[in-house]
Amino acid sequence: MMFGVAFGRASLLAFFAGSRPMAGRHFTSSTALRETQYLLRYDYIPDVLEKRGPYREGHLGVAKDLIAEGKCLSGGPTGEVGMEVPTGALFVFTDEESAKLFVEKDPYVSAGIVTGHSIEEWNVVVQKE
Repeated sequence: MMFGVAFGRASLLAFFAGSRPMAGRHFTSSTALRETQYLLRYDYIPDVLEKRGPYREGHLGVAKDLIAEGKCLSGGPTGEVGMEVPTGALFVFTDEESAKLFVEKDPYVSAGIVTGHSIEEWNVVVQKE
């Protein structure tokens, strides 16, 4: 009976381990990755709409400058479906350095509108041609 429990537990663990994507997955040379981009995620204060006014032009200006340089591809507010107040924002950059530069220059960050941020690598596999 003890063997059956141990065997069952091992089988169950093996099953679940095999069904999840592996951390640090490596792509083979036959995997055709389109391009690597970088996602910048912002978290906003709850009263962002009331407090962003004096900083909005500068915030958008930094984004527009990086778009003109070809470093920022897009960006905008994010939030819960059906809610009018954004809970954060998402920006797409061509390189990690540009995402970091945006955070450094963004008046929303220095003014405390942004409560947290993260930068993630995004391997684009499919996209509109």
